Amino acid sequence: MMTFLPDFGTLLAFAVASVVLIITPGPDMALQISRTVNYGRTHGVMTSLGSNVGILVHSALVAFGISVLIVAAPMAFLALKIGGAVYLIWLAIQAVLFGGGLRISAADAKMPSLWQSFAAGIMINLLNPKVVLFFITFLPQFVAHDDPAASGKLFVLGGEFALLYLPCCLLLVLAAERIAHLFKTSKWVARLLNYGFAAVFAAFAAIILTAQAKHA
Repeated sequence: MMTFLPDFGTLLAFAVASVVLIITPGPDMALQISRTVNYGRTHGVMTSLGSNVGILVHSALVAFGISVLIVAAPMAFLALKIGGAVYLIWLAIQAVLFGGGLRISAADAKMPSLWQSFAAGIMINLLNPKVVLFFITFLPQFVAHDDPAASGKLFVLGGEFALLYLPCCLLLVLAAERIAHLFKTSKWVARLLNYGFAAVFAAFAAIILTAQAKHA
């Protein structure tokens, strides 16, 4: 009988490797922190939930082999890179010129809706080709290529990654909330943080543009 559940050793090894990768800083982490610091815990949580949805979508795409096709098609992968980089650059511009999701001290900063924070979380992962490359190179390491249940097991592992990803993000949001008041007490610190986040997003945009599809 074909089973889609990997053995316990595989699940445990994947969990350990996943946690190490999850806590590695990335644009999704920066966005969750900025939303929490600016707009509060609820917006940070919604951004985390959106980011998690992005992870689940990528897991499904890998399980069904679509991400492999995207990476194998140069123009599709280039479009993904450009889209992700443009989105991050837009976040950086919002931080510098308008405050956007990063202004933490201005009373006239426009408050986004919870749906906008949720959507921003989805977009930050969906438009990141680094995430695509990660999933198509990392997940298959834990499944035999000739396993008839490979697709199902890949999806299960992707779900496991999402289950580990969400609590780590929520802990990050809670930590950001606790230190938010420290940044709000000084306009100088607020401005410095805005430019700092803008630099982070711009740097990740540059990294995304240098992402290369790996062909077998």
